[in-house]
Amino acid sequence: MDIVLEAKNINKNFQKPVPFHVLKDINFKINKGEFASIMGKSGCGKSTLLYILSTLDTDYSGELFLNNELISKKSSDYLSYIRNKHIGFVFQFHYLLSEFSVLENVMLPAKKLAEKTLKEIEFDAMSKLKMLNIEHLTKKRASRISGGEKQRVAIARALINNPSLIIGDEPTGNLDSHNSSNVFNIFRQLKEEEGLSLLVVTHDHEFAEKTDRIIQMEDGKIIT
Repeated sequence: MDIVLEAKNINKNFQKPVPFHVLKDINFKINKGEFASIMGKSGCGKSTLLYILSTLDTDYSGELFLNNELISKKSSDYLSYIRNKHIGFVFQFHYLLSEFSVLENVMLPAKKLAEKTLKEIEFDAMSKLKMLNIEHLTKKRASRISGGEKQRVAIARALINNPSLIIGDEPTGNLDSHNSSNVFNIFRQLKEEEGLSLLVVTHDHEFAEKTDRIIQMEDGKIIT
C-alpha cells in the first residue's frame, strides 16, 4: 500500500503566553486512496496539526513525509512548491477572489506552479469544472454564485494541479445539510474514481462517520 502522508513523533510546543505542549507524539499514516477525518473538541490541537501536515508550520519536532519524501526542515521555497504541486486545500471559507471569474479562480494555483502553458491550464480548469458539474458557471464572477457553488469552485481549484492529497479544514462548516452532503459525495467520488487521498478536519459527526477512518484527538494526542 502506497503511503501518501506520514507523521512520525510530531511534537509541538507554544512558548507564549505560557509554555504549552500542544501536540504530543503524533504518529499516523494516510494511504493512497484513503479518506480519513480528524475529530476532537475545540482546543485539542486539530488545527495546529493540520498546519504542520500542510507544511505551513515548520516549527515542530519529529518527521513528516509526503509521498515517502522527508519534507521536515526543507526550505520555505521548496515547501511552497511541494504544497502547491502535491496538496490541494479546501477550507471552511472558500477564499475565492470575488472579482475574478470562476475559471480564473480555478486556474490560479496552476499559474503559480507554472509547469504548463496557459492554454493547457485553461483546458485542465475546464475539465475540473465539468467533473464537478459547474462548467456553466465558468464566466461568472465568484461573487455572483451561491455558497454551495463557491465550495465546488474551491474544490475544483484544489484539484487543478492533480495533487496526491486533499486537506480539508471544516469544508462543510458553512454549508447547509444538502450542500454538506454534496461536498461529501464529491470527496467520495474523488477517492473512488481518481484514487485521491483525503484528510478532513470536521466537527460534523455525520460527515466523519461516512469516511474510511476517524482519527480521534484529545489533549494534543491521537487516541484512536
